[in-house]
Amino acid sequence: MREFLMGRTLAGFALLPALCASPPPKETTVAMIEEQGEARRWWPRWRGPSGQGLVDGGGYPYRWSDQENLLWKVPLPGAGNSSPIVWRDRILLTTAYEGGARRSILCLRRADGKPLWETFVPAAAPERANRKNGHASSTPSTDGERVYAYLGSHGVLCLDMDGRQVWHQSFGGIDAYHGTACSPLLYKDRVILYQDQQGTPSRSFITALDKRTGKLLWTTPREARVGWGSPIAIRAGDRDEIVASGMLRVHAYDPASGAPLWSVDGNLFEVIPTPAAGLGLLFCSSGRAGPTLAIRPGGSGDVSRTHIAWQSSKGSPFVPSPLLYGDYLYMVNDMMSIATCYEARTGRLMWQERLTEPRRESFSASPVGVDGKVFFTNDDGDTFVLAAGPVFRLLHVNRFAERTLASPALVEGRWYFRTDRHLWAIGGK
Repeated sequence: MREFLMGRTLAGFALLPALCASPPPKETTVAMIEEQGEARRWWPRWRGPSGQGLVDGGGYPYRWSDQENLLWKVPLPGAGNSSPIVWRDRILLTTAYEGGARRSILCLRRADGKPLWETFVPAAAPERANRKNGHASSTPSTDGERVYAYLGSHGVLCLDMDGRQVWHQSFGGIDAYHGTACSPLLYKDRVILYQDQQGTPSRSFITALDKRTGKLLWTTPREARVGWGSPIAIRAGDRDEIVASGMLRVHAYDPASGAPLWSVDGNLFEVIPTPAAGLGLLFCSSGRAGPTLAIRPGGSGDVSRTHIAWQSSKGSPFVPSPLLYGDYLYMVNDMMSIATCYEARTGRLMWQERLTEPRRESFSASPVGVDGKVFFTNDDGDTFVLAAGPVFRLLHVNRFAERTLASPALVEGRWYFRTDRHLWAIGGK
């Protein structure tokens, strides 16, 4: 059984690259716009300073349990699946009470998990939400001076680092299929987020708010009606682009004006993963079993026929985001518990292995790449530690025995995991 689960390539799930007929004549340099300065030391946003789950430096333990390398564990109030963020001595996360009727930003001391403050957002009627999603799935962002959180029908709340409200911006009632989950993106002087929702005509939008005041800078309508993704900022050649991977299409917008730049079709109906970027490409996954698109950003209008470098036919993640680590793209299909590694530039399949027994929607946390290893955490709190690279090697499996849907934060040799009941700090003694 172990040989079957851990050691056999699943040939039936092999993914073949499909090259487009007329690639663009010139390759464009593509990179995620990462945090700079002091922000690189911390974990200030969804997926960390890199924006895609990559961690600088080493010294992070790859083995832990409720006894091994556990520094502290504290109970968390309310309910939520948002990831913790970290700035200096503070850990911040969102949480919800009373079925989403009351929501807050919670701050804890990093040294020992002691609660420092909790600030509630102004009251509003909660939107409906899927049981697994809940009402606090959006990860907050910080620039070290202020904290920004999107809380669905409760709007966007901006606080100072002591928990005092600076501004609040409401978008009115949100009618989102299965609830909301978009994590706000800080780009220069603005907070950018998008919300796809139901309604005729469509009420979906992407918007930019002034970081200092909360004033609306621009709002662009969207046609997508479902989706739970988060925007990213990339630099494509000499142009910055805001990318939103949503229902049926991937869109790029001008961050200054919100004007649409380009789009690519090929996504499926439901889209949750946040794109990854690098090596001249943008990697977007959708649906319960794929596809994953490798897109060359840039261009204008519909570039579906010219800007798809390769695509996989199936096996992509439904909830977890892809991880671009070095020359390879890593994913886990949460419907079958199958991990996959591609050569990122070409789409060549390097390996594909089952991590554990297949179970529907069994992984929610997005993978992390650190110290030459790739970490996949499933909903049961089991973290599978794999050697990064073109050969499959399972190094260890860590177990929490607590439901774990949130992605971890990593700072200064420590892991911070949010489970359904606790916040855990993992690190060397």
